[in-house]
Amino acid sequence: MATRQGLDAETVLQAAIELADQHGIEQLSLAALASKLTIKTPSLYNHIKGLPDLRKQLSKRGLLLVKEAMIEAVIGKAEDEALLAAGVAYVDFARKQPGLYEAISALPDYEDPELKEVGAGVVSFLLRILAPYRLSEEDALHVVRGFRSMVHGFASLEHQNGFRMGLDRDESLRRLLQTYLRGLRWDAGRAT
Repeated sequence: MATRQGLDAETVLQAAIELADQHGIEQLSLAALASKLTIKTPSLYNHIKGLPDLRKQLSKRGLLLVKEAMIEAVIGKAEDEALLAAGVAYVDFARKQPGLYEAISALPDYEDPELKEVGAGVVSFLLRILAPYRLSEEDALHVVRGFRSMVHGFASLEHQNGFRMGLDRDESLRRLLQTYLRGLRWDAGRAT
């Protein structure tokens, strides 16, 4: 294979995202990536430090993009409506970018400073949505953890073909999120 002129780190990352979305993060290899880019595998090292670095970059990009999707979804919304929109956007991201979502779920190094910073940005965003509920910091963090567990669980089950009944999945997700929100209002002393 000939070396491709004009190849840069962003092109490499985009090709890796495509492969991960098509075949899954675990199937992503440097050889497959080089083949997709029509270059020799050693040429990748001009743009990445290896497969662990590539997976880190995929995780980072995934976190940034899922946050961006949630931000877009909540514009003009507040409280329950905002949290509902964020949950739907999260699951929708997992549907549209399954490989990149897997990269988020399988963070290569939870202690990596870059990943911690990006992950903290996602948590911070969700905490801002929760501000009107007037929760203590600890309670708000528990709510964020519960929210992520819920939407991640839904997205993972859906990805693994775990919903085989002929029911509308979007409706199931909406009901799940609304039930969580009712519990949140009750817990925040705002039962209606």
